[in-house]
Amino acid sequence: MRINFILPFFSVRPIGGLKVAYEYGNELVARGHQVTVIHPRFMRNIEQSKSMVRRLQSAALNTRNRLWPRAGLSWQPLRDEVKLLSVTEPTSPNVPDADIVFATAWQTAEYVLDYPAQKGRKFYLVMDFDPWIAPREVLQKTWNWPLEKIAISDWLGEKVRAAGCSSADVTSIPIGINFERFHLTNQLEDRPKTILMVFSNSESKGSKDGLKALALVRQKHRDVRVTFFGPAYRRRPPGLPDWAEYYGNIPDHELRRLYNQSRIYVCSSLAEGFALPPAEAMACGCAVAATDCGGIREFAIDRDNALLSPAGDPEKLASNILRLLDDDQLRVSLAQRGLESIQQFTWQAAAGKLETVIGAKPLAFAAA
Repeated sequence: MRINFILPFFSVRPIGGLKVAYEYGNELVARGHQVTVIHPRFMRNIEQSKSMVRRLQSAALNTRNRLWPRAGLSWQPLRDEVKLLSVTEPTSPNVPDADIVFATAWQTAEYVLDYPAQKGRKFYLVMDFDPWIAPREVLQKTWNWPLEKIAISDWLGEKVRAAGCSSADVTSIPIGINFERFHLTNQLEDRPKTILMVFSNSESKGSKDGLKALALVRQKHRDVRVTFFGPAYRRRPPGLPDWAEYYGNIPDHELRRLYNQSRIYVCSSLAEGFALPPAEAMACGCAVAATDCGGIREFAIDRDNALLSPAGDPEKLASNILRLLDDDQLRVSLAQRGLESIQQFTWQAAAGKLETVIGAKPLAFAAA
């Protein structure tokens, strides 16, 4: 099948939603499909909603992103068969004909809705959630358009159904982990007394709550090493405390090293469509202390393979981190269980389910 993914932009930095489209592309071309990932340089519904400052920032980023054919997609490995296409705007004349087309964000859904039939059967890969990505009324409006919805977690699928969409139009397919890049390289026992967390200024990531929780933890464990990484920054963000180490925007092999050198991974998010970093951390042997941020429920079960606390409650998050620091047997037990349970979340499984939904023939049948 000819399959197009319409992204809202190209990024020189890692972004989870873009990673989902690229990983699906990798797996689908391996199954014999033709995949094109389309990157617009302009979208009317993004530009019109920005303040003047944001427009100037966007213009600077767009200038850099226009050079992407020379720079390449450095942060995401792609199979050679996945075609990357840069277009001025994702209007119908700029998009190749296909059998299937995926909107991958609320902004691209508006364009896909208007495509003629030769652009393919229309799907909406739902990864957005309110109110941080867009206001609830904006998202719910796009969810109720006549596009077949595929949510990346059951939690997100339920949000779409609660907005009034028919259950028949909504399918939940949990996304996967790339185990070639994220896997165990260091034993669970005797790891350094290190805690790892992503840092972001995005409100949905709850980094301020995470910092408060870790400050409480350090009152009892002054010797704990706290490490941050953050795709949005290369230099150390202002406001990080002196006791925090910061690695910035790092490649996957370096992130795998950080995961494997850490005892505990902390997720402080207020909401996540799936929550890839704690899933990757599980695959690398971290014990996870996380907020119950919605999509994480797909793979994290409280007191079974992780410790979960209410979102927006740094005191309870700190309490769970302290439990893992004070009880090493519990830490190793949860880390082992997390390592085992996360193995089911593969991109191969996700792509197989996606093929079923879009009506593609299985590879073995097609080969015959």
